[in-house]
Amino acid sequence: MSTTMTVMVVLIGVLALMVLAMGYRLWKLRQGGTAAIMRDIPAVGGAGWRHGVVRYRGEEAVFYQLSSVRWWPDRRLGRRGLELLGRRVPRGDEFDIMGPETVVLELSDTDRERGYELALDRGALTAFLSWWESRPSPRARRRDF
Repeated sequence: MSTTMTVMVVLIGVLALMVLAMGYRLWKLRQGGTAAIMRDIPAVGGAGWRHGVVRYRGEEAVFYQLSSVRWWPDRRLGRRGLELLGRRVPRGDEFDIMGPETVVLELSDTDRERGYELALDRGALTAFLSWWESRPSPRARRRDF
């Protein structure tokens, strides 16, 4: 087999793998969830927002970013370690990607020591807050002696 032919076979193989990975990601996104926009904080201005889907799995919410080709979730939010620090309406250039009915939540994940902002519409906000508020009380945690 010539070098040119080997290069072509390798390129076709890589392209096929990329198509399969993107198809799998699209299939995962189409399985359901809540549309959301998320970014890590601290962030400057309106930068860093990523569109995606939030899916709730028992004790964690997972965020799948639309523009990612990872097979796993891009962010995981554990329900027990998640704190709601505040809520606000979009401001400044955030209105380019969010509507006036959008609510932005500032969240702190104490388990992972990270901060996030999560932008949701009213229906998605109700779903998120229902999931978050139904967590067990921190005082109900089992202690190992």
